[in-house]
Amino acid sequence: MKKKFCVYSILCLLLTLMPIIPAMLFSTEISAPENPGISEITENSENTENDISSQILETSENSSDLQVYHVLDITTNEILEVPVREYLIGAVGAEMPASFEPEALKAQAVAAHTYAERQVLLATSRSDLQGADFSNDPDQYQAFHTQQQLQKLYGDNFTFYYQKISDAVDAVLPEILCYDDEPIIAAFHAISTGKTESAQNVWGSAITYLQSVDSSSDCDAPSYEQDCSYSAEQIQEMLSAAHSGLLLGTDTANWFGEPVCSDAGTILQIPVGTSIFTGQELRSILGLRSACFTISYDKKSKTFTFRTKGYGHSVGMSQYGANAMALQGSDYREILAHYYPDTVLKTI
Repeated sequence: MKKKFCVYSILCLLLTLMPIIPAMLFSTEISAPENPGISEITENSENTENDISSQILETSENSSDLQVYHVLDITTNEILEVPVREYLIGAVGAEMPASFEPEALKAQAVAAHTYAERQVLLATSRSDLQGADFSNDPDQYQAFHTQQQLQKLYGDNFTFYYQKISDAVDAVLPEILCYDDEPIIAAFHAISTGKTESAQNVWGSAITYLQSVDSSSDCDAPSYEQDCSYSAEQIQEMLSAAHSGLLLGTDTANWFGEPVCSDAGTILQIPVGTSIFTGQELRSILGLRSACFTISYDKKSKTFTFRTKGYGHSVGMSQYGANAMALQGSDYREILAHYYPDTVLKTI
């Protein structure tokens, strides 16, 4: 048991260091966390599964804890007391387009609630929180908008969209996703490559419910493929800044070697000059939309073009895929069961 939690602890620390690149998709903003479970999670290795399960029960019995989250506002450095329902409305509104189907919004609400409940149990291990459960920093934690921010985002459609999200949250408010009686790492992303990716391939540790599953409808998403170009000089500057000892060589066209890819298309490793990088490393260094990409080089313009597929880390629930399933008649339970296999919906 201790070994299992040590593995989770190492995973979570690595994930916290990974960069988060907000997504801008469709007709509204959409920001999908790049860390597992969304911020993610610095886990206390001294906890046991029974400890976390008992804490969930204690939280359920304490009505004040259940009704309020403590959110560190990074703009004022104040800790806000936000009712759970209000927080979930703000999280769903910040993370998923309100134009999405109600069942997709419900699935997002459950994921948001699961994340928040897990973070409450783990927040004591984070010294940067000043006693809060999490912050409103979207680069570290789940995105959250206040009602005023949502009003600004939705404009004239505020009343309609706010009611739509509120209805979705109310329909699933008591529910979270669990595995072995613990809130899961509810990772999600904007668009997969056509298959979601396993946590093992992205973050280096296998998690039973974060495995690769089909999400072929994502291939029809807007901006599923996108090009990003850099001059050879820019590439050299960015790579050298990240790895000071890197030698690229004089043959610019051969700076990048043949990649090794997962079944979902994520680049697991690729030779770059005298070093070997992971796709996630290059994605971070170059600001790419995903770690599934091809590279072409134009000798005339001395320009590298990276063509990416999907948007985000591809682990867990694809938001576009969830909406596609909803359009095809799936309810939120089916969506969650598909993207988080072997998990159980529980009422708290």
